[in-house]
Amino acid sequence: QVHLVESGGGLVQPGGSLRLSCAASGTIFSINAMGWFRQAPGKQRELLATITSGDSTDIADSVKGRFTISRNNAKNTVYLQMNSLKPEDTAVYYCSASISVYFYSKYEDYWGQGTQVTVSS
Repeated sequence: QVHLVESGGGLVQPGGSLRLSCAASGTIFSINAMGWFRQAPGKQRELLATITSGDSTDIADSVKGRFTISRNNAKNTVYLQMNSLKPEDTAVYYCSASISVYFYSKYEDYWGQGTQVTVSS
């Protein structure tokens, strides 16, 4: 079993910052790419940022310059640093990871349960 657990969400004022964390646990042999998505009410899930096992990152244009992604491979954890938050950033934020559970197994995508981020004064 593999579990991804997000933390760090909450209520923040416009212009504020939050740092989301997502820790993977369970039977894990290797983690390839990790990423963050969000879904606002009535909207489709949006890809925000990805990071490879070699720390190559890609950030969506909608949050470029405000959000950064990083990871700690020793802790199987990915982070999303969010600065200059806007009310339109309000959404449920999800992490995802491509994980191989054994040496010979293929990589599969796993998802966290999501954490709410609300940007409001």
